[in-house]
Amino acid sequence: MKKIRAAVVGYGNIGQYTVQALEAAPDFEIAGIVRRNGAENKPAELAQYDVVKDIKELKGVDVAILATPTRSCEEYAGSILPLGINTVDSFDIHTGIRGYRERLMELNKKTGTVSVIAAGWDPGSDSIVRTLMQSLAPKGISYTNFGPGMSMGHSVCVRSKAGVKDALSMTIPLGEGIHRRMVYVELEEGAKLDEVTAAVKADPYFANDETHVFQVASVDDVQDMGHGVHLVRKGVSGLTQNQRFEFNMSINNPALTAQVLVNVARASMRQQPGCYTMIELPVIDMLPGERTQWIEHLV
Repeated sequence: MKKIRAAVVGYGNIGQYTVQALEAAPDFEIAGIVRRNGAENKPAELAQYDVVKDIKELKGVDVAILATPTRSCEEYAGSILPLGINTVDSFDIHTGIRGYRERLMELNKKTGTVSVIAAGWDPGSDSIVRTLMQSLAPKGISYTNFGPGMSMGHSVCVRSKAGVKDALSMTIPLGEGIHRRMVYVELEEGAKLDEVTAAVKADPYFANDETHVFQVASVDDVQDMGHGVHLVRKGVSGLTQNQRFEFNMSINNPALTAQVLVNVARASMRQQPGCYTMIELPVIDMLPGERTQWIEHLV
């Protein structure tokens, strides 16, 4: 079987775990890693791989896994799709997914490529669970309770603010889908906490949640990549009331995101040209090998 050649774009937390997930996957090979600094200060664990500044320097790439901040996903996809390479990403601004999908769909159709967007664990795998719960109780209410744990997207957002040297955003569940954001910032010399706090609270990532910002001497001293979710739906199946479903998980945040990205990279090779979210993909397409083996094992 010909292996899928994947390029990893970005080598932060998600990028590092993506390389590990690809190395563990039987049907992938790593075409190379794309970093801003290319092979400069190349990490020892990447010694066997091509490390470049531009994906055009790599050969035979089937799919690019965008391990980049959410707000740069569209820019990277826009430059990679015209090369005939599929893209997958973990874009995580829920309110922006529909518009992003529509914009990429046009480019995917034009270039004959596939994109899978918003493919992390939420949005992503949790979206699949919510969809299943909705189908099982068409009338009712669903609650998504995150944490407690580190939000990568929110943390990256805070790091982008002027005066912030490093940051950690923790999500604390209050129940019924309501959350508190606890933000810990390591400030650059001369930066003012009140100005950073105002910038954080005004950002769409935080504007709808109770947010508290604290200054710490070292973010590394409080860092923990653990996270989790508790999904609940209570509703009606047919005419029968009081149907209740729950889903729980506790995870290493970037490791699970990376695994999901590898799964949808595989699925992207099995779809017609277009832009997809995870709820539009057959779940079986995220697994390696032939469908028949999984039907026998899982059904």
